[in-house]
Amino acid sequence: MGYLVYFTTVKAKTFVNSPYNQRQDSFAQSVVRGDITDRNGNVLATTEVDEDGAETRVYPYGSLFAHVVGYNDSQFGKTGLESAENFDLLTSNAFFMEKIQNEFKGEKDQGDTVVTTLDADLQQAAYNALGENKGAVIVMEADTGKILCLVSKPDFDPNTLEENWEILNTDEENSPLLNRATNGSYAPGSVFKIVTALAYMRQNADYNSYSYDCQGAITQENATIRCFNSTVHGYEDLRSSFANSCNASFANIGLSLDIDGYRATAEDLLFNKKLPSVMDYTKSSFALNSESGSAEIMMTAMGQGKTMVSPYHMALITEAIANGGTLMQPYYVDKVTNYTGTEVKKNVPKSYKRIMTSEEAAQLKEYMAAVVSEGTGSVLNGRAYTAAGKTGTAEYSMIDGEKTHSWFTGFTNVDNPELVITVITEGSDGSAGGKAVTIAGTVLDAYYNR
Repeated sequence: MGYLVYFTTVKAKTFVNSPYNQRQDSFAQSVVRGDITDRNGNVLATTEVDEDGAETRVYPYGSLFAHVVGYNDSQFGKTGLESAENFDLLTSNAFFMEKIQNEFKGEKDQGDTVVTTLDADLQQAAYNALGENKGAVIVMEADTGKILCLVSKPDFDPNTLEENWEILNTDEENSPLLNRATNGSYAPGSVFKIVTALAYMRQNADYNSYSYDCQGAITQENATIRCFNSTVHGYEDLRSSFANSCNASFANIGLSLDIDGYRATAEDLLFNKKLPSVMDYTKSSFALNSESGSAEIMMTAMGQGKTMVSPYHMALITEAIANGGTLMQPYYVDKVTNYTGTEVKKNVPKSYKRIMTSEEAAQLKEYMAAVVSEGTGSVLNGRAYTAAGKTGTAEYSMIDGEKTHSWFTGFTNVDNPELVITVITEGSDGSAGGKAVTIAGTVLDAYYNR
């Protein structure tokens, strides 16, 4: 009896949502799958029933929410929120007299509605801003962890999934089914300098006294690290090294770090660790150890080497900085209602974990503000909102010329952070390192100017 109560109240949702549960769709025999909406009631997924009772899952926004809402298909399974919220979508809290009548008539009950935290207007703005670029955009609330938009490109139309499946599933060049926001694994480039800076702060109480004379490059044991375009930054402290994204200075910092302590800081920020997520994700990796050589240490310190991270993970780190060091539990669902709108349950913001002290977060926030006020993110300066962040350019190929990923991660309203945004674009040439910050500005402008 005790286990039955436990299963019914605790384990049932996990069981039904599990992709390994081959019998989960038996719930659909008595319930018409419920709607998924954005936070303003715009329908993102719905089930249309024809006169013969045949059901078709329909996605009114086409490819716009392809990866975050996902798809529900009898042949190819479920992804995104269609999978994560399967239990609620196949549960009906319709009025009990209506359910009794349906049983007598042999008709199905209407499933509950999942009201997400997503904002269709912001999603559209991010989709448009990303344009033809391969990459991802994530926007979340700094103090709650609510995910407001999540865009990944290339994408697909879940309405035509079955007829296009073979093409979608074999397109290795574009990987349209891949959710790049959560499952993309990228060299972080200079956005990883957030981690390196924090490690240096933790290992050096006098970090404000740091200084380095940048001559555009640094060489150690026959390995040379160059600043972008071999720029000579001259004398810098930690703040200006961060604002100017000085590779030579951060390589120098990396060489000074205790590697075990560096690794501990990275793992405090959830590298090599589980991430809070209801969706599938790729774990980020930090590979330095006591046997790593100078070249690997220098490369890692400025965001190259073997370090890999997802845009989702960078957004979580940024959210914790904006939120005073506490990472909030990210979530996509605001509430669940029955199909008439009566609230069944509501999610509230929850703390996941403190990953740095409030003092550390405040210092990183100051450095990130300097990136916008005087450094590599100055394109965001002087807008209707204040912003702080970190740009990044990550090299990944020298075939047919230098190829890079362009990164930006940051937040708005620096004194009282509101939105966190993380952007990545793939396959830019070496001169296009600012593409991601420009896209971020377009998305944020759309939010604040609407």
